[in-house]
Parts: sequence; C-alpha cells; structure tokens
Amino acid sequence: MHSLILAETTANSGSFVDGFVQLLNGLGVNLPGLLAQMLNFSIVAFILWRFAFKPVIATLDARQKKIESGLKYAEEMKAKLDATQQESAVVIKNAQLEAAKFIEEARKAAKDFSDREQKAAADRANDIVAKAQQAIELEHKKMLADARSEIARLVVATTQRVLAKELNDADRTRYNESATRELTNA
Repeated sequence: MHSLILAETTANSGSFVDGFVQLLNGLGVNLPGLLAQMLNFSIVAFILWRFAFKPVIATLDARQKKIESGLKYAEEMKAKLDATQQESAVVIKNAQLEAAKFIEEARKAAKDFSDREQKAAADRANDIVAKAQQAIELEHKKMLADARSEIARLVVATTQRVLAKELNDADRTRYNESATRELTNA
C-alpha cells in the first residue's frame, strides 16, 4: 500500500520533494512540525551540552585528574617512606655497631685499667714485703749482734768469776781475749 501511495504521489506531482511531502502527509507526519521539533531538539541538546554536560564532564575530568595525582602522590610517598625506612634501618644498624664498638672499647679500657691497677697494687705489696723483709733481716742482725755481745759479756763475766779464784791476772786477761775473739768470729 505504501508503494501505491508513493507511486501515486510521484506520478501526480512534478517534483520529488512535493511527492515526498505528500507521502509523509499520507503517513500522518507533519513535516513543518517535525522540522520545528528537530530544530527545538537540536537547540535543547546544544544548550544541555554547553551548559550541563560539558561542565559535568569537565568536573569529572578534573576529579579524575585529582584522583590520579593523589594516587601518584601516594605512590611517591610510599616509595619515599620505604626509602626512609631503609635509611633508618641502616642508621640504626650503624648506631648499634658503633654502640657495640664503644662498649667493647670501654670494656677493654676498663680491663686495661684494672690490670694496671692490679699490677701496681701487686708491685706496691711486693715493695712493702721486700722492705718488711729487709727490716726484719736488719732487726735480726741487730738482735744477733746484741745477743752475741751480751753472751760474750756474760761468758767473760762468768769466766772471770770462775777463774778469779784459780787464775792470776795475766791468765785471766788471755782467756778473756781468747773468748771474746771466738765469740765475735762465730
């Protein structure tokens, strides 16, 4: 049926456009109304695109860029944090090594000081013991000398008493001198 209407309209009218308009009218389409609606739709679409969709899309693009830059910044900060953690671990390790070295040096210095003090104390004690031994030896020699002289004096005195009754003065002097020599030589 449509082909008949089309054939009729093309046969009756002289131009193709007039035939097309009659065909659309036959189908119930109002061509000037359709053109006006198309023009109105185009204007509304342009206004929506210009004042609604374009700013919304620009805002979405700006937000997307902010999100991307935030993610990039977060990744950079994570990398910096990792680097900082590694650096701090190295610094802590170095500090621990230095502290251990310092403690070892302090222990060594304390041991050296203790050894020196013990040696000095032992040397002082040895000196004191040596001086005491010398003092004891001198005291012993003095005591022996005193004892010898006392013994010699007693022997002479005893001999004089014993011999005083039986010996004359010349014999007594000879015995006294002989006893004194023997005691001092012994």
